[in-house]
Amino acid sequence: MSKQVARVDTLFLHESGDDYRVVVQRDGERLFQAVLELKETSAGPRPGRFRVKEGTSEDPRDPEQFVELARRADRIRISEQTSRSGRERLRAMLDGYQLDAKVVRTCRLCAGEGRYSPLTSETAIESDDEHICPDCARAQLDRELALQGDLSANARDRLEDLLLDVQDLDRITNLLAGQLDPELTKFDEISATLDDVDLVPVDSLSLHPGIQSKLESRFDTLLPVQSLAVENGALDGTDQLVVSATATGKTLIGEMAGLNRVLNGEGKMLFLVPLVALANQKYESFQERYGDVADVTIRVGASRINDDGNRFDADADIVVGTYEGIDHALRTGKDLGDIGTVVIDEVHTLGEDERGHRLDGLISRLKYYCERGTTRAARNERAGDAREQRVSDTQWIYLSATVGNPGQLGEKLGAKTIEFEERPVPIERHVTFADGREKVDIEDKLVKRAFDTKSSKGYRGQTIIFTNSRRRCHEISRRLQYSAAPYHAGLDYKRRKMVESQFAEQELAAVVTTAALAAGVDFPASQVIFDSLAMGIEWLTVQEFEQMLGRAGRPDYHDEGTVYMLVEPDGAYHNSMEMSEDEVAFKLLKGEMEPVVTRYDGASAVEETLANVTVAGEHAKRLNDRMVGTVPTKHALAKLIEYEFIEGLSPTPLGRAVTRHFLAPDEAFLLLDGIRKGRDPYDIVADMELRDDE
Repeated sequence: MSKQVARVDTLFLHESGDDYRVVVQRDGERLFQAVLELKETSAGPRPGRFRVKEGTSEDPRDPEQFVELARRADRIRISEQTSRSGRERLRAMLDGYQLDAKVVRTCRLCAGEGRYSPLTSETAIESDDEHICPDCARAQLDRELALQGDLSANARDRLEDLLLDVQDLDRITNLLAGQLDPELTKFDEISATLDDVDLVPVDSLSLHPGIQSKLESRFDTLLPVQSLAVENGALDGTDQLVVSATATGKTLIGEMAGLNRVLNGEGKMLFLVPLVALANQKYESFQERYGDVADVTIRVGASRINDDGNRFDADADIVVGTYEGIDHALRTGKDLGDIGTVVIDEVHTLGEDERGHRLDGLISRLKYYCERGTTRAARNERAGDAREQRVSDTQWIYLSATVGNPGQLGEKLGAKTIEFEERPVPIERHVTFADGREKVDIEDKLVKRAFDTKSSKGYRGQTIIFTNSRRRCHEISRRLQYSAAPYHAGLDYKRRKMVESQFAEQELAAVVTTAALAAGVDFPASQVIFDSLAMGIEWLTVQEFEQMLGRAGRPDYHDEGTVYMLVEPDGAYHNSMEMSEDEVAFKLLKGEMEPVVTRYDGASAVEETLANVTVAGEHAKRLNDRMVGTVPTKHALAKLIEYEFIEGLSPTPLGRAVTRHFLAPDEAFLLLDGIRKGRDPYDIVADMELRDDE
């Protein structure tokens, strides 16, 4: 042993029962550990038995070897956890050999295991009213995490970072138990940003008096993104892709351009959204705001069984519609009149697997319709009869808060890109861990905390809770103690309008809605809670997540927005989900906005090409070629002929039925097979629903 310990950095002593544990270190590494007994002599305490530990056994050594070790040590340290009497005995023993020792704060758990881990204010972590070292704290945290399920590496790293930051193990384990410590749940803060834009005075716009007077009664200047759009030709007919965060005022750009053209006799305005709920909301808003100067109608997509269209007025000045509603009109040959402006809200829908290709096709078909209208007008004008067909070149304005490739998408759409990154209020993003049973209790606390707080503008904090099913919407809203209501596409129009009105009047502390309605429902909430990170049985994309969290905080109502993600460790909502909820959470928080790309498989290429043939006949290839996504036209046409959906470049009766009802080829064949076999219609529908769920 004497060779092995020719030099000793530290000799560490720690009381263990009636004896003392000895740890010998050199260059920061433990050489060995031993057990020392002290005996009382006439000269005071002296080394008695000295045993070096080797695995589970102990090797007795001459007590003088301990004295030799102590004399070779650069420093001798006694643990602070050693009792006062124990420290006094050790110091008295060392004094007998003219050796000094210093009492230091160390990790008790390490000392008990024969390790020397000194603690400083930077490394000490509080646990059960004592301080331990980071390694022991991490080990205890790992044991706690093992009870929570198999957390992702990102989640573990997040908790370990928090542990080292706040130096309190109990606070971290309380976080795992669903306690809402804002300092710990806070992941980051997205600061409010105010780009330096010269604001355009409203009285300088020179719009038609019908819209000019309305704007002047509401605003002195336009908001920054509106000013940028106007400076870049929004009121001069320039096609634009406007990309800016939620609540920055994008919608008014389309309203100004479209209504100005309506009132100047330059064609009607189409304002298109992806969902019926959004169309109803926008229709009501336009009726209230512009109903005295323009006729407003709505086209939300007729039933696929029966198109009564009784709410739709084809002669109206403003048509608010869903994508499918307007596309259905085109596919069935309806006359939409002369269109001066098309505003497409939530244009990032182009990147969605299910709806992207249909929006892509709609844009191409609608452009073809508008071009035909312009051609008819020019022909009639040459004939000296332009009175009934007066139109102008259609202006296209595309709006989105979430596009990862705005320049590329703008080029594909043939539009000038207006990108504005201002966020009007800061947003704090929080993450906490909870299983499904705990989530509602946490949501209840968060909803109450928000509603009991008023902003500097005098508004109570209100909450939108996003979850993944209609059933869960009702379950959560029933269990919240403060006033709350479910809000989803399964509710009738009257009920949804009532919820919107109650929320606007601050009669509701919260609405609980499905992720599918996140796109643009106008609830001025200060707080967004993610009860789940799924939309149905699919995890949210970064675009969808950003769109939803952007609902938190409005500049006219709130000082800041707050977002809470309630994450179930190792959780999933369907066995087809490859990732767990905690993995998805950090992917979304750290993710970059994905590019909006429309992708075509065989079925979607066939569906859109059939619709283009139905609308444009021999010009269908031209429609395919200018779509955002790349459509394999030859392959699609070959399949359409094979399926007997077209003859030449005209749809067959079967093809017309398929495109009228937005059927994919396999859906059409499933229906046909059931009909030919005389099966009950309800059984056929059930088979189709089951097929969609697979």
